[in-house]
Amino acid sequence: MQNRTKYDKILDALQELLIQKNIQNISVSEIARTAGIGKGSIYYYFSSKDAIVDALVERSYKKPLETARHLADQKDVSPFTRMAMIFQACMNSSRDFRQQDSQAAPVDDRAQALLHQKYIQYLVTEMKPELTEIIRQGGASGEIHFEYPEALAEIVLIVLTVKLDNTIVPSSPEEIENTIDGLISLLEKGTGNPKGSLNFLKV
Repeated sequence: MQNRTKYDKILDALQELLIQKNIQNISVSEIARTAGIGKGSIYYYFSSKDAIVDALVERSYKKPLETARHLADQKDVSPFTRMAMIFQACMNSSRDFRQQDSQAAPVDDRAQALLHQKYIQYLVTEMKPELTEIIRQGGASGEIHFEYPEALAEIVLIVLTVKLDNTIVPSSPEEIENTIDGLISLLEKGTGNPKGSLNFLKV
């Protein structure tokens, strides 16, 4: 328990520092001081600053990932309902991250882009297997008609995460809505589902 507490203290310290300055100007020594532990203790848990950043990203999306893994096993629930719950969990996590980001002091654009890229990469990579499994189950039950479930999962996750994050390709609310509407239309036609059946994808 004590080890886990120190682990979380390190992540909390980095999260706190990110509000004050950009990632490039944060040192491991600073993280240790903010966490109230010795620098040597950092390296007991993490090999580098990048590893701490990756762990912070992982912790931020722990809840939607747990939701996804749980829902992938719930075959008695409609695949569309399960997908909607996963996307809602992702949206909530992304919204929390954006709110925290908006409170931060102005930072270097490249450093900010790197952090956002890590969030997007982690979410797409980790959620893809669970979403693919749900789409496969929907295909087996005849509710989803698409030959490439893994590709479909990746396409949906990439579009949603990039648009929800809204830093890699900054867009107005109207542009984001149009992109999501276009994605929904393509998915409904591509999977043979009626118009309006995938409106849960809307932000």
